[in-house]
Amino acid sequence: MSEEAAHAALAAKLGHAFARPELLRQALTHSSSTQGARLSSNERLEFIGDRVLGLLIAEWLIERFPTEREGDLGKRLSFLISAETLAGIAERLDIAAALRMPESYRQQGFRTWVNILSDALEAVLGALYLDAGLDAARGLVRREWLGLLEGHHKPPLPAKSRLQEWTLGRGLGLPVYTLNSTEGPAHNPVFKVTVAAAGREAEGSGASKRAAEQAAAEAWLLGLQRT
Repeated sequence: MSEEAAHAALAAKLGHAFARPELLRQALTHSSSTQGARLSSNERLEFIGDRVLGLLIAEWLIERFPTEREGDLGKRLSFLISAETLAGIAERLDIAAALRMPESYRQQGFRTWVNILSDALEAVLGALYLDAGLDAARGLVRREWLGLLEGHHKPPLPAKSRLQEWTLGRGLGLPVYTLNSTEGPAHNPVFKVTVAAAGREAEGSGASKRAAEQAAAEAWLLGLQRT
């Protein structure tokens, strides 16, 4: 499938005809394919898409759960905007088929691929917002996130809390998180964190130290499922 056809197929799944198709093109351009011209990649659109998603999910949660306290709403928000959740939605929309990046990047490890997909979905949402406004972005969010929002009658626990419950419940003490590195520009840093628990380690990355810790805990728990 040609790049143009892949973009058209994705736009159809999004239910939106872009007045400025160059926005969708940029949203689907990974920084690895820009030959150093990072301003032409999807990073800026990811930046705004992340904020749009947070606003729209927070708005929806306030509307849908009028009796819940801020702490419980925060747990729901963390789950609904997590990299794992976004990557799952990106896979359902088949965003990977339209992504412009070297083939080697498609062979990256699980955690890196999750981050690539979740970032691309945020960039697509940012492109949709800039092309048609908040209502268009809201329509996509409420359609694609509906099953996830309705599927949890109780606020889901973040990965760090689930890992802590697992270790403490077995008398293994608290997980230990170590910041390994901080990379990237100041406006768009990438934190890398390792978590050690029960004699096993896992690594995660994110746009904040907290997000990286959550990603590391999620990776540790996924490893537990495979053992």
